[in-house]
Amino acid sequence: MRKLKLQMQVSLDGFVAGPNNEMDWMTWNWDDKLKEYVQEITGPVDAIVLGRVLAEGFIPVWKERAADPAADSFTHKMVNSPKVVFTKTLTENPWENTTLATGNIVEEINKLKGQPGGDIVVYGGATFASALIKHNLVDEYHIFVNPVAIGKGKSIYKALEAKLALKLVKATTFDCGITVLCYNPA
Repeated sequence: MRKLKLQMQVSLDGFVAGPNNEMDWMTWNWDDKLKEYVQEITGPVDAIVLGRVLAEGFIPVWKERAADPAADSFTHKMVNSPKVVFTKTLTENPWENTTLATGNIVEEINKLKGQPGGDIVVYGGATFASALIKHNLVDEYHIFVNPVAIGKGKSIYKALEAKLALKLVKATTFDCGITVLCYNPA
């Protein structure tokens, strides 16, 4: 069965965005070691799942980056990997290489996991990631803790109805200030 990997950037106080979706606090001066880490976790990935809100920015930004002749292989992977966008509002698909998922999140994710192929990565957004976590659909958590506290914002754990027990697999620090915490469900 395919693994669903969650890769999210969070503030030191656990938020993935500010109260008005601000993301200006994220560290983007990634060192080579962090870029290599991302290459490792996305290497076996051949599908990306996103919530509709994040997809509206994510897909066009990566497509624009890939148009640059100097675009790297990771950029092309973000564009060329098939994407599944979970939505309750879209009736027509505005993106290439993308499928819309409109059904029950548990059934849709389990169907994806049961298909042949490599791992699946999910980048969010906050509400979508929260639903995946609530239903115990995430097999591997890669939490990129940024060296900043923002005080309030959006959490990927807001839908939890009970304690979520996780097992730390590894913690890796990077020169840019980010620490990546990798967890599996306990």
